[in-house]
Amino acid sequence: MASGTAYQPGRSLVGLDIDGTIISHAGVLDPRVRDSIRAVADAGHHVVIATGRSVVATMPILDMLGISRGYAVCSNGAVTLRLDPQRKRGYKVIEKVTFDPKPALTLLRDELPDALVAVEVLGRGFLVSSPFPEGELGGKQKVVPWERLLERRATRVTLRMPDTEPDAFMAHIERIGLHEVSYAVGWTAWLDINPEGVSKGAALELMRRRLEVEPADTVAVGDQRNDIEMLQWAARGVAMGNAPDEVKAVANEVTGDVHHAGLADVLESLLD
Repeated sequence: MASGTAYQPGRSLVGLDIDGTIISHAGVLDPRVRDSIRAVADAGHHVVIATGRSVVATMPILDMLGISRGYAVCSNGAVTLRLDPQRKRGYKVIEKVTFDPKPALTLLRDELPDALVAVEVLGRGFLVSSPFPEGELGGKQKVVPWERLLERRATRVTLRMPDTEPDAFMAHIERIGLHEVSYAVGWTAWLDINPEGVSKGAALELMRRRLEVEPADTVAVGDQRNDIEMLQWAARGVAMGNAPDEVKAVANEVTGDVHHAGLADVLESLLD
């Protein structure tokens, strides 16, 4: 635990996913959602963004929300930031977990040779096998030979097949049987691979201990498979109305969908 941080009753740790939760997948932020996030933070709760996005793709959302202090969890839990407006980039990396992507990528290439692959370069962007569709990856993309993708330890690797149906893509991934990594299939034919044991929930548990928040005072809201551990971790795990059934099944409750400011309903209840 962080020294000198006394427990304050009533202060919750609130972990929030971005895409499909705070903003729509088209990038739209409902003003009511923005205002409720600000109100919960102003009330003294610890609002921690917990996203699969890279650091460089997360910072613009924090700017949009007016969040410049506190903490953020990126890359599905592999990277934790302490936000600091005095720093050049607005943050300091305080936790980073990496892994060797070669075994997983070798298996995946044999099964899905036409898939697009991106290896995250922390704070800058991605090394990619071929360009990803515009707007899907935050930060710069640098196309490199396949061997370069296997050379460096990574916080996250992303696999994408834009022309494949999600169910067919998931069947491929399940057949491969990845080992010694954590992975989650997204709302399209998109796979994020992280170090073993890494998840948003695991990163938020470390944050809970750092902030000395009681387990009972934890809230998490998300909409996708990479949010499942986070929803299970929280005392109050809330699935968005637009979440798949398997995500809703692990949540304590289900709120409205992202297009109807479902997150705001949850956050406003913390202010009652």
